[in-house]
Amino acid sequence: MDGLTLFNIFITIFFYLAARILYRYVSNPFTTPVLLATIVVLLVLNATDISYVEYTPAKELLTYLLGPATVALAVPLYKNRFVLKEKAIQVVVGITIGSLVTICSSIWISKLLNLSEMIQATSAVKAVTTPVAIEVVTIIGGDPSLAAVFVISAGIFGAAFGPLCLTLCKIHDPVSRGLGIGTVSHGIGTSQAVVEGKLQGAVSSVAMGAAAVLTSIFLPLIYNIFK
Repeated sequence: MDGLTLFNIFITIFFYLAARILYRYVSNPFTTPVLLATIVVLLVLNATDISYVEYTPAKELLTYLLGPATVALAVPLYKNRFVLKEKAIQVVVGITIGSLVTICSSIWISKLLNLSEMIQATSAVKAVTTPVAIEVVTIIGGDPSLAAVFVISAGIFGAAFGPLCLTLCKIHDPVSRGLGIGTVSHGIGTSQAVVEGKLQGAVSSVAMGAAAVLTSIFLPLIYNIFK
């Protein structure tokens, strides 16, 4: 591993941890750790003239670590299993309705704006995790590269503004907040849900996985109906 890759890893971790510390004292959508750290890292890379290609080795290593991080979500999930079992029906109904509404609203808004069929297909997968989105979007004629951009954008936006929207709608129940964030903002949103609380993070991880499965099953059918 060369020095540049180590530098890129260091600044990514450093600014994310710094953003988390700042968020404890200044809590608002614009200080959300994922959003703020992403912006600062981009500014540093631009200032130091480091290209995306040069940053890629660091990105690939950090992306690899997402696997163990996702598995680690099983710990709070196990600790809160009785709460989830108690509210199993609400959880299943909430994730199902949330996934269907996300798909339908994305396609409908794209049609309303008279966007191309490719954009309509690609936007429909924005709420699921990137690996699933890339695979599913090819089935309905979307662009995998653009799908990744939509997914990341939706995740960052959901992590930054999702909790605020839920609060404005007077939704304070931890399970409901976790469901809402995880269903529409996948892994990035889940990282913010964990900051709110262990129960929110556990429920969000369940919602993230279930939404990915439901989307892969229902999206081709729903898209053909709209088409």
